[in-house]
Amino acid sequence: MTISTNPRTTDLLGDDTRASTLRLLVRQLRWESDGVVSLLLENADGGELPEWEPGAHLDLHLGGALVRQFSLCGAPSNRRQWRIAVLLEPVGRGGSHAVHTQLHPGMVLDARGPRNNFSLRPAGRYRFVAGGIGITPILAMVAHARESGIPWSLVYGGRMRSSMAFLDEFAAHSGAGGEVTVHPQDEAGLLPLQELFEQVEPDTLIYACGPEPLLAAMQDATAHWPAGSLVVERFSPVAPAASSGAEAAFEVEAAASGLTVTVEPGVSIVRALESVGIFPETSCEEGICGTCETRVLSGTPEHRDSLLSDDEREANETMMICVGRCRGERLVLDL
Repeated sequence: MTISTNPRTTDLLGDDTRASTLRLLVRQLRWESDGVVSLLLENADGGELPEWEPGAHLDLHLGGALVRQFSLCGAPSNRRQWRIAVLLEPVGRGGSHAVHTQLHPGMVLDARGPRNNFSLRPAGRYRFVAGGIGITPILAMVAHARESGIPWSLVYGGRMRSSMAFLDEFAAHSGAGGEVTVHPQDEAGLLPLQELFEQVEPDTLIYACGPEPLLAAMQDATAHWPAGSLVVERFSPVAPAASSGAEAAFEVEAAASGLTVTVEPGVSIVRALESVGIFPETSCEEGICGTCETRVLSGTPEHRDSLLSDDEREANETMMICVGRCRGERLVLDL
């Protein structure tokens, strides 16, 4: 079985959603659990916010070049407010620390999106698995399944109850066409995934979000399910695919301008393009957010991202230029 990544419901390759910048007012901050704070965000001009679907995330500008992605976890029907939730990561890259220590009600932030790499496909039944802060994109998915009358279940794991956000909200969901199992590790140990997914269920999709060990365990536990049954969202990159050989320099042409740049070993395509005055939109620089997804016009990319599906990699129509390289001597990109 292969892990499935859904087709992006927002076209990243040139549509207005990607190009536009929103100005968002921080209306409220609230503690949701130990280490997790939620933010209510509104359009700074007082207008309605763009539409979004369960699984979407927001690129939030936190000052300078610091941009981070956060899953929208409120109600998609609420066009007046968005909600995100952020776990403080003491050894992270600075984004969560900025949210927890620098933001306050009344601030106005730049943002882009929403963008969806984790969209909810139609199914007869949903099984959701969340680990820790991975609960954020699952919130809206559960609400959608509940409102649509589609059978669903959720297994929500965490270190301990005090660190698990939104438990009160899921208590209200349980029994309304679905079942919620809260599984704190200090009380019940690791999630029994092999047992939970032993039986294959027809017309069922499994959505999982959380730390990489959980997602790897989910892949093992559902290996006997039909291909595409498991859909995951990662918060950190997986190990890159094996290289075609020793890393070598290659050329990249930006088709719109005709400019060509040599990408040296150890230098990303993004950085090489910036050196000649071309500044592609980028964010995570780890191949997990989709911001820098770029159409490939010629050449064969070497995919090193954690986002594209196997079919998308084989098609070679797009690549993540923050981490991807070239399997030949030259790429022509739609830039």
